[in-house]
Amino acid sequence: MTTNHAPVRSPIDRVDFVRRNFPAEGLFAEKEWLLSPSSFPLGEKLDEQLEKLGYRLNLFQRACNLLYQLSVKGKQPAWVAAYLDAGKPPELVALSRERGLRDQVPRIVRPDLVLTDEGFVAAELDSVPGGVGLTAWLNQTYAALGDDVVGGAEGMLDGFAGIMPDGGAILVSDEAATYRPEMVWLAARLSQRAGVERKWRVARTDGTDPLPESGTVYRFIEHFDLPNNAIAPAVLEAARTGRLTVTPPLKPYLEEKMWFALFWMRPLREFWRRELGERQWLELQKVIPQTWIVDPTPLPHHSVIPGLDIQSWNELGEFSQRKRELILKISGFSELAWGSRGVDMAADLPQHEWRAAIARALARFPKNPVILQQFHKGRLFDHPYFDPRSGGLKTLRGRVRLCPYYFIGEDGNASLRGALATICPADKKLLHGMKDAIIVPSSR
Repeated sequence: MTTNHAPVRSPIDRVDFVRRNFPAEGLFAEKEWLLSPSSFPLGEKLDEQLEKLGYRLNLFQRACNLLYQLSVKGKQPAWVAAYLDAGKPPELVALSRERGLRDQVPRIVRPDLVLTDEGFVAAELDSVPGGVGLTAWLNQTYAALGDDVVGGAEGMLDGFAGIMPDGGAILVSDEAATYRPEMVWLAARLSQRAGVERKWRVARTDGTDPLPESGTVYRFIEHFDLPNNAIAPAVLEAARTGRLTVTPPLKPYLEEKMWFALFWMRPLREFWRRELGERQWLELQKVIPQTWIVDPTPLPHHSVIPGLDIQSWNELGEFSQRKRELILKISGFSELAWGSRGVDMAADLPQHEWRAAIARALARFPKNPVILQQFHKGRLFDHPYFDPRSGGLKTLRGRVRLCPYYFIGEDGNASLRGALATICPADKKLLHGMKDAIIVPSSR
């Protein structure tokens, strides 16, 4: 990173500065995006809301962990654990219930927020998030340009160092190879700051790179993908014996999208109110969209699915396009459960394809449960970008996916260390990284 430089004022010069400081090895493998001279300004109100959101999501995550454990013990409905364990290998379920792992929760919490006219909505909560190294690099780069980035120039680095204070191995699977370059950069930068070579390192998962004898291992391997990594048995055994701390912890139940559906279920209402507190429970209702588990179990003749007012899922297939502001997603433990794969946008499908999508969702139950979620369209923003074809600046009118990164410290508190903004063209409904999107850090 270049640090000795005169202030950069021209927008084109700012873009050139970003480009010149790009790591030689890249950040996302075989991915590119539009560069911008400007970070994404949050404004005072949104900045304040993001700070509060971290506290609430930390409470929510801990309450999810507790609810599962109480369900296993019979102190909450048994169907909670049954939903969350569906399709998981018995040995992984058993490990997730080990006494030594009981209180462990992911140390990075990253919601995917869609900015709307009313504020924001959380599309999902990701506890094995990509973008950590990318956001760290963007924060450093735009801070060097004088922007007041969320978390500051070193915030993401400080946050990650806090969850691996003694360094350690970062395991990145081949399935997640797109993110390996950013983690390589992150490990190198952390080691450089500490003045100790390879204190943090990205380790191979093919079994040729041994695990450390002690300390912390960062798991960038989805649970469904563990069998494809030769190092996995050693990781599981080290976690079971307590020889290593594995973060995020080996708890597949915490990585299910169906938690948003469980949040809205009437039989669990008093649990959420008690564990979250009345105020935080009500505030999270504004952020967590209405969500349902697509469970084919027949309802009694006198019952309907709350919020949909239907007696069977077949009725959902008859909804007109106007009523279909809905989205289907695989909940978890599947190669289709991340990266906007395994998603059906109801409003974009002809009636017969929408019926087929519902049938597929029902057929996947219970091995790969699917959730149905209210879809919220993002508001439109204008943001400048560099057009490589014309060599000049243009303005993109698009919708924003905001990804704040909260790091959970040793004291159990959540700290906002950075926020990645992806500004997608207005005609894109699924907001994610793409070559015609702008990716920048957020600023205050």
